[in-house]
Amino acid sequence: MTVVSILRSVVVACIVAGVSTVTAQGPAARATPTVPQLQVDPFWPKPLPNNWILGQVSGVAVDKRGHVWIIQRPRSLSDRELGAQQKPAWSKCCVAAPPVIVFDQSGNVVRAWGGPGTGYEWPESEHGVFVDDTDSVWIAGNGNKDSQILKFTLEGKFVMQIGRSGQSKGSNDTANLGSPADINVDIAAHEVYVADGYRNRRVIVFDSETGTYKRHWGAYGKPPSDAATPPYDPAKPPSTQFGQPVHCVRLAKDGMLYVCDRTNDRFQIFRKDGTFVSEAFFEKDTRLNGSVSELAFSPDRDQSLIYMVDGVNNEMRIVDRATSGVVGRVGRPGRFAGQFHVVHNVAVDAQGNVYTTEVNTGQRVQKFRRLD
Repeated sequence: MTVVSILRSVVVACIVAGVSTVTAQGPAARATPTVPQLQVDPFWPKPLPNNWILGQVSGVAVDKRGHVWIIQRPRSLSDRELGAQQKPAWSKCCVAAPPVIVFDQSGNVVRAWGGPGTGYEWPESEHGVFVDDTDSVWIAGNGNKDSQILKFTLEGKFVMQIGRSGQSKGSNDTANLGSPADINVDIAAHEVYVADGYRNRRVIVFDSETGTYKRHWGAYGKPPSDAATPPYDPAKPPSTQFGQPVHCVRLAKDGMLYVCDRTNDRFQIFRKDGTFVSEAFFEKDTRLNGSVSELAFSPDRDQSLIYMVDGVNNEMRIVDRATSGVVGRVGRPGRFAGQFHVVHNVAVDAQGNVYTTEVNTGQRVQKFRRLD
């Protein structure tokens, strides 16, 4: 047996023993749906080629092939981390990886691309990636001037830009974004939903083929306002406006649209036309950047579970979608496998494996295999 295989056996044995498995909680965990059992894979992905190193990993998505897409921030890396890029080189490693990297299920790099190019304005700060079922790749950015989203092919060929860098006119501008965080596409309706964003306080919808503006709304389905709001206070009534950022937008199979209002510790649910349906709060005493960073649905027919990541408490919650009750938790703050440091994004593949990414100095993507 090799040293690596021995190490793998030890790590997996420790994890199965409870270091990084889901812990069920209370009566809700005994009801349907069944709480999945997840195990971190400390050897996924495989070591990057080409002397590459990751910066802050600010988005993750799974395409219809089961390939895992991440978007990361090369400009977040320090000179020391980029020792091989210095002139003269400081060390043997490393060089910044391309912003967009695609992995197969085994953790091999399938392709990588991204960065400034002809005909489009690459974001100042990469944030959010989504791959729709037509194989279009959508990218957002949360830099101070990022007022656009971009559409590419799988290979990184530019297709379309919506909005112009530096042109945002606020939360009721129908032509530009305001540091958008996340994207979701309704293929049947040819509509792209944008969580907009770090400067704006809304969801906005465009035609996914032409870029034509369709509609937008703020919290509770009301018109958004850019007027200043007080800091989040769990003792006060919920804010009538989204906080900043509006951090995720996720369309369920039943047509319900979930929006992460991160700093207000909640998600809100809407119909596609912007009609408010309901909201749910999580870890309401959480301040700083808030408790609802991003969410993804389980792959069963009814999408009965929500996987939610929380970059302040640094945990992944498993939520019963029907009741919004927490039925399990994964992880804790830390830098070991299965722990999190500023966990930022989450995605789920067709087999129920879960992928998370980390920003700040976490700078990684992790895979949690579903065991059951």
